[in-house]
Amino acid sequence: MKIQLLQEVEADLLDGFSFYEKQQEGLGGYFLDSLSADIESLQLYAGIHCIEAGFHRMLAKRFPYAVYYKFDGDVVGVYAILSCRRSPALHQDRLGGETT
Repeated sequence: MKIQLLQEVEADLLDGFSFYEKQQEGLGGYFLDSLSADIESLQLYAGIHCIEAGFHRMLAKRFPYAVYYKFDGDVVGVYAILSCRRSPALHQDRLGGETT
C-alpha cells in the first residue's frame, strides 16, 4: 500500500516539531519519529479507524495528535495531522466539516 502526504501535512509535522523542540531539545525529533511510525502503520491498518468529517481518524500513540486520512484501494492519502489539544473549530476549518 502506498502512503501519500499532502503538502499541508508537512507543515503540520513541522509545527509539531517546533513546538516539542522548544519544550526540550531532541523531543521534536522524537515527535517526528513517532508520528512517522504511526503513519507507516497505515500500511497494515488503513480503514479500521473511526470516520470523522468524512476522513478516517487515527490517534497517534505517543503524542496528542490525530491523523486524518482517506484510502482507496492501494493508496492512503493523509490530509492532516492535527493536535488534539487545539480547538475542534480548527479541525473543522481544515477538514471542511463537523468534528466531534
